[in-house]
Amino acid sequence: MKNRLTEKRKMAGDLTQKELAKAVGVSRQTIVAVEKGRYNPSVKLALKLARALLVRVEDLFELTEEDDG
Repeated sequence: MKNRLTEKRKMAGDLTQKELAKAVGVSRQTIVAVEKGRYNPSVKLALKLARALLVRVEDLFELTEEDDG
């Protein structure tokens, strides 16, 4: 799964990873892992991230051909 979390986070007032983590109730390390593609967030977390950044979930995450299986 591809994500645009870093791009959208910076576009949303240049939020830090720590600020975004606090806004959605996770650790900064979780945000780092999601941004690097090492962790796919739950639906709940994906929705919280989208809400915090004022974007749609589809603007943050995209399935790749590999994910279609």
